[in-house]
Formats: sequence, C-alpha cells, structure tokens
Amino acid sequence: MTHLQVGDKAPDFKATNCMAEPVQLSDYKGKKLILYFYPKAMTPGCTAETVDLATHYEMLKEKGFDVLGVSPDDIKKQRRFKEKKNVPFSLIPDDERKIINSYGVWGPKKLYGREYDGLHRTTFVIDEKGTIEHIIKKVKTKAHAEQILSLYE
Repeated sequence: MTHLQVGDKAPDFKATNCMAEPVQLSDYKGKKLILYFYPKAMTPGCTAETVDLATHYEMLKEKGFDVLGVSPDDIKKQRRFKEKKNVPFSLIPDDERKIINSYGVWGPKKLYGREYDGLHRTTFVIDEKGTIEHIIKKVKTKAHAEQILSLYE
C-alpha cells in the first residue's frame, strides 16, 4: 500500500499528541523510532498491538528504540485509550489524516467481501538519522515488539 520503501527518508511531521503536547519526527533524532499506524483505538487488534508495545516499552528503550502510535481517531478517544491502557509513549490523533497520508497507509481495504477505504496497519522503523530501516505490513498484534526486535538479531 505505502509508496515508501526501505532506505527512503521518513516523511517529516509536526502534530499534537493526545495529551495536547507538540510532537515531531525530529524529536526522535538519535534514536530508532517505531512509528506504528493502527486503524482504531480500543478495538481488539489495536489494543493487543498497543498493549504489547507498552508492556515491552522499557526493553525497547534499552535497545535504543522509542515508540509513537498514530491512528485516525480523535484526541478524546486517543486520550481515553492511552489512559485506560497505561500507554507510556505518545499517541497521535490524526483525524485529518495528514501523517497517515504522508506515509501512504490509507487506501482500499476489503472485509467480509465489502470494499471500503481505511487505514492499513503498518509499522515503520526509522533509524537515528530519519531513514526508514524496516516496513512491517503484516503486523503480529500480540507479539509486535518481538517481531520488531527479531529484525535486529
């Protein structure tokens, strides 16, 4: 789905996270960033993915990673999700789909034979200089941290 490829410069962004704090890609310079896009907060798959990354967040940080989640939900839903699931990293509400579109993760989907436009669950691992190192399109929601770390073994 995405037009981006490994080796591309990650599209820059400036946004406000669900706690009304500014966040931008350059905040993560010098760290590897796990930038994951999920379709809808508080749904089973998105909750499993977010909780897995939150559970392993300290270990990911020890290995030089930081984590940032983006979904098309509004700020209230993202804040409730963050608070309810004790998410230690920023979640960005992108209801205008500016970041989502710049990363090319919005497009046609099919569910139970019905076609519609939606967000394709995708994770980008961005290196310390802002270059895309890995793109994960087949996300293991219940073991996403392990899936990412296995790329570096």
